[in-house]
Amino acid sequence: MAPQHNTYHPKDAISATVRATMVTTGAGAIISGVQNTLTKQNVGPFGILTKTGGTIAVFAAMGGSYEFAKTASANLREKDDSWNNAIGGFFAGTMLGLKFRTLPAVLGYGSALAVIIGTFDYAGASLSGYTRDPTVDEVDRKEFLRKNRRIPVEQTVAELGEGRGIYAPGYEERRRERIKEKYGIDV
Repeated sequence: MAPQHNTYHPKDAISATVRATMVTTGAGAIISGVQNTLTKQNVGPFGILTKTGGTIAVFAAMGGSYEFAKTASANLREKDDSWNNAIGGFFAGTMLGLKFRTLPAVLGYGSALAVIIGTFDYAGASLSGYTRDPTVDEVDRKEFLRKNRRIPVEQTVAELGEGRGIYAPGYEERRRERIKEKYGIDV
């Protein structure tokens, strides 16, 4: 087999950053709205911007810095791997740490988010588990699994016994004989 040459195609960091910033700003606005709703005092509808508006800014900064750092590092390294996500996670974590205005918080949140996001991407980037091969037909896959894991009837009857919907071959004849022997009735 010939070695595979995966060529890297550069991505537009600015447009990806703008898109991610818009999405995370919207998410921050929703979270800010929830925070505004849960306050004990009535701050009004503009409290989303005045009282809890910092949440929107933190979300926007985290999303924008993550996407820009991830895309820029991928373009500079010319590789698309988990390290790019870890670098982006570090920058996003530092944006969260800036809210606390201490260097340990900046480095701590940056490192923590870098490890979490890098590990998540390295492990498959899925919360639903293993992704199936899209080229394999689902019906064929399930039929193969049924045939592959099927246990012979004789083994099932030997382990569980007859009854409860599990009957070995020749069950009807044995049943007729038992009924005739016990009750004297031909079935």
